[in-house]
Amino acid sequence: MTDPHEFIRANASLIAPPLVPEIRLHLATEVVPLWRKTEEELEAEGVPPPYWAFAWAGGQALSRYVLDNPNVVSGKSVLDFGSGSGLVAIAAAKAGATRVLAADIDKFASAAIAENARANESILEVTTDDVIGQNRGWKTVLIGDMCYERPLAERLLAWLRELASNGVFILLGDPGRSYFPKTGVEKLATYRVQTTRELEDREIRETSVYRLH
Repeated sequence: MTDPHEFIRANASLIAPPLVPEIRLHLATEVVPLWRKTEEELEAEGVPPPYWAFAWAGGQALSRYVLDNPNVVSGKSVLDFGSGSGLVAIAAAKAGATRVLAADIDKFASAAIAENARANESILEVTTDDVIGQNRGWKTVLIGDMCYERPLAERLLAWLRELASNGVFILLGDPGRSYFPKTGVEKLATYRVQTTRELEDREIRETSVYRLH
């Protein structure tokens, strides 16, 4: 059985994302070989696609915003939903959040989050629970790049709107994914994020941070 921690350490290198140089993550240096490797492992042992191995544009923009505007998380209980590499959660911890929960249903992502938190000397809680529908008293919820698939986006946004109606401060980082909401959001900042054509359709993606109302 593939050990997630060993797989991550063997197949990713500590790299600082372009927009967030203060944080280092275990990321793939080459996209295609790692994706193929997980597909091979998937057939044998159920290894999921390595979404954790890339600093996606929405997460980079959201992390940059949080680090530059620490008041949105400082002294607060924070949820980073769909955490992936843990980039946004680590940014929240560095910006002064009192408690950060990084949630991702992928056990390889949860292992990556733990490895990356350790590399950045950040204290996080990690869960593989599906937290949609829950409210654990978070004051701020952060979501980077999660509106790429209709069923997930619809389910996610319905829950987020309910949280917002109960006073939770919600920030989304998004580079223009297909199912990002067209209404009910306020644009707070926009960044030019360096990406790769192996993952995106361009090398620079204009990516914005929004507050959900």
